[in-house]
Amino acid sequence: MTIQELREARNKTWEGAKAFVESKRDKDGLLSAEDAATYAEMEKKVKDYSLEIERMEQMDAMENELRQPVNVPIVTKPVADKPKDVKVGRASDEYKNGMLTALRTNFRQVSNVLQEGVDADGGYLVPEEYDSRLIDVLEEENIMRKLAHRITTSGEHKINIAATKPAAAWIEEGGALQWGDATFDQILLDAHKLHVAIKITEELLYDNAFRLENYIIEQFGKALANAEEDAFLNGSGVGQPLGLFAEKGGGTIANTVATPTGDDVINLVYALKRPYRKNASFIMNDQAVAMIRTFKDNNGAYMWQPSVRAGEPDKLLGYPVHTSPFCPVNMMAFGDYSYYNIGDRGTRSFKHLTELFAGNGMIGFVAKERVDGKLILPEAVQILKVTGKTSSKAGA
Repeated sequence: MTIQELREARNKTWEGAKAFVESKRDKDGLLSAEDAATYAEMEKKVKDYSLEIERMEQMDAMENELRQPVNVPIVTKPVADKPKDVKVGRASDEYKNGMLTALRTNFRQVSNVLQEGVDADGGYLVPEEYDSRLIDVLEEENIMRKLAHRITTSGEHKINIAATKPAAAWIEEGGALQWGDATFDQILLDAHKLHVAIKITEELLYDNAFRLENYIIEQFGKALANAEEDAFLNGSGVGQPLGLFAEKGGGTIANTVATPTGDDVINLVYALKRPYRKNASFIMNDQAVAMIRTFKDNNGAYMWQPSVRAGEPDKLLGYPVHTSPFCPVNMMAFGDYSYYNIGDRGTRSFKHLTELFAGNGMIGFVAKERVDGKLILPEAVQILKVTGKTSSKAGA
């Protein structure tokens, strides 16, 4: 089956599951143990379809990657004119090729061109092309980098925000003006250091057919993305970014309930002020999805709307849903996450570990970045907090 056929089959199965639940509820709105088990199998099939769709998308991406040529093709003119716009520094081909050579030779052959890219810790700054591709991986793997506002800083970055806003007032013709003062606070984006280490066998390192740079970028990107996403959602702000769900400095707790219902989700949406709802979406833990999918609104319609197009998220009450394994199981956020600012300090760097894994025939590499993140306007994100055990019974 194609990916599109799988999506259609998943949606058909989900519609069948919803119809089954409706037809089997008793007068109290509950399912018998036997019917609940049948529904669980149908829901499992929907999840299996989702996993297979994800697997096929990854296989397609891998297939496209493997189709790329390994060697540079021979051209009819060995010596061509140099382009007019010659890139220099970390953007130059010399720097990129010098980095690849250094990686393959375990940094025993380091060209002079790399010396301009040495950082304070003895590592080498990532070539601009690699850094750009690494950011692409971070954005693909980290939902907060897709949703938040990202800036690049060279030092501490101060953000001015209005702490109090002036209010308008009606006055009589010729009456005295009423003055209201707006006050401002400052939020500081600092730079917290994040390290990620990977190991590569010596055989792969010296195999010229192995696309070393792609492997390193992908592995570093995924590891950095996981650590970042965890911090952007749960970080304490001490030695790491301040998370969206942080007790102080995070989103606003709109409501605290023992067992969430459909009405609670509706109330969460309208707890967010209208200007923020235009670009709002949900963030929840994967475990919450199974419960939320059964919720209905006051008209008896299911709130959950599965995605029908590749690349589009599922929707809840018409708003996109983003899931993260790092989101607290007992919390759900709804808001405009562009008010969460991510500050990247400078660029990323590589460093090699020559001796640590030598006995195992492996080479270690370390990637380093400096990054910070803060929610600059807490009212832009509303949070529903659950104190009791979650339930699969829908409210409303």
